[in-house]
Formats: sequence, C-alpha cells, structure tokens
Amino acid sequence: MNKEIIIRTLAESDGEYISGAMLANKLGVSRNTVWKAVKVLESEGYSIEAVPSKGYRLSADNNRLSEKLIQVYLKTNNFGNKIIIYDEVSSTNTCAKEMASAGISAGTVVIADSQNAGKGRSGRNFVSPKGKGLYMSVIMRPDFDIQTASLITSATACAVADAIEKLCPHDVKIKWVNDLYMNGRKICGILTEASLGMEMRSLDYAIVGIGLNIRSSEGNFSRDLRVTATSIEDETGLKPDRNRLCAEILNSLEKYISCIPERSYIPEYRSREILTGNTITANVDNNKVIAFAEGIDDNANLIIKLPDGTIRHLSSGEANLCRVIE
Repeated sequence: MNKEIIIRTLAESDGEYISGAMLANKLGVSRNTVWKAVKVLESEGYSIEAVPSKGYRLSADNNRLSEKLIQVYLKTNNFGNKIIIYDEVSSTNTCAKEMASAGISAGTVVIADSQNAGKGRSGRNFVSPKGKGLYMSVIMRPDFDIQTASLITSATACAVADAIEKLCPHDVKIKWVNDLYMNGRKICGILTEASLGMEMRSLDYAIVGIGLNIRSSEGNFSRDLRVTATSIEDETGLKPDRNRLCAEILNSLEKYISCIPERSYIPEYRSREILTGNTITANVDNNKVIAFAEGIDDNANLIIKLPDGTIRHLSSGEANLCRVIE
C-alpha cells in the first residue's frame, strides 16, 4: 500500500518535489520506511529523483508503463475500468479479441511495451519497438447498428489527435481514414476490428487498436519507413509521458465515442483531414485510380471525383496524396 500511495502522490505533484517528511506524515510511517519504499519502486522500473532538502519526484524521463500512473490521470466513466499491461505481445488487438470473445467487460484496455506482430491496415506490420510507443487496444460493446459502428475509427482519430495536442502544442492532422500525421509524416495508425452479433445487425464487440510513435524512431525504422513515418519526439523534441498520454487518449476517446450517434465530431474530422482539395490515388472497385478528393461526408466517407466526373463516396480502402505531372 505504501508504494501505491507514494507513486500516486508523486504523479499528482506534476513534477514538483515532495519531501520525505511529507510522505512519511501522509503514510504514518518513518522517513526511512519511505526511502525503502522508493528503492523498491526504483527496482520495479520507476525513475525517481531524490534530492536532499527537496525530496522526491518522478523523473521527466520516466518511461515505465504503469496501471497506477495511468489511473492518476484517468477521468472516464468506463474506459480503463480494467487495464492490462504486457511487456510484449504479438498484437494488442489479437489479445483484446481473445478477451472480448471470452466475455471480458467493455472498457478493458490492453497495452504492450512492444509488439512482435503489430497489425497495420491491409495485413501490414506495424513496427512496435520496446519503450518507444504506445500500443493499446480498447474493448467496446457499443449499442450501434452496423452503419453507425463504421464511424468508430474516424471518431477515434479525432480523439487521439485531441489527446496528443493537450500534451504537445503541435498540430495533428488526419489522413483518411485512420492515420495521424505531424509535419506530413505518420505518427499513429488506428485499426478497428469487430465481431457481429447473432442477428448480424449489431456489434457483439469492437476492438480499437491504436499504435502511436512517441520516442525517437532513430534506429528502429527502415530507410523506406523513415520517409513516411516519424514520432512525436522527432517532430517536436518533446517526450510526453506514455502513462499520461494513455489516460488522455482514454478520456478523449470516451467523449468522442459518445458523439458518434449525432455525428457531432465530423466537423472536427473535416478540419483535420489532409486529402481534401488534393489530387489523390485511391482504390476503387479493386482498381487504383487518380481522383480529386472533394471532402468528407456525414458518414466520414471520402468523397472523390473520378476523371470522368463521376462522384464516389468511399467508405473504406486506402487513399494517398499524389503528384500529377502535367
């Protein structure tokens, strides 16, 4: 219990030192007992600074994923009611699907320090090096019909962008439908997977996977990947605490998911989306075509104009900016 109270107190101090005497008084123990508890926390991977005459504080470089630290910043009613953290998994989405199928409660969050088979779109691998990102999946059991449920990914994109901007004062953009960008390069991918109910008209559950690059990607990405992918640290010089960012994402996600039935988040999605107004390549009827991105409709579909003037509303697939040489 002493450890839990100490780590929560240090997290809530927002970087200020807390004296050993204050901690001892709060716990009703000796300062030596506090010191011993701090040493145990350090042995568990927490980075704690101790300065004579000042006290203790969590190091700004603390990078250990911790349920206790996430809960300090959590302000949700449901999301994060159960948090499961692994050192490494194949994929948090895979783990979450197994748990959801076994009946685990909605709001459960699966987090991993690394993934060895992280899932991207179209069967691609999402590179997930240890200690460098936030790899998490949220289990939902929303009371949506199938068409409405398709909005989960776009709402999640807005939620994650909003959470990042709360900790890092830098614009985050969205590339339809599920990628977040900084300075023209990808920092985050979102993958939603769902299981239909018996009557095939509603969801049994949905798994929202979020892969976010936080610490510098130097040495972790291939040469080709470095052209298109980046991290928050590489773009801003900032290293936001993964626990606090995880909590902010869950806080924001719960709010944005509640906006889905009214589609009230769509204007924000449009304001962040980067394909609109540009010539793009897109997959249409299994063919790659050049088109013009007209905008986003009320169902978060991408509206495109084909060379023959035909207008299409794309509900899924892949689209990218392109340069056309006249």
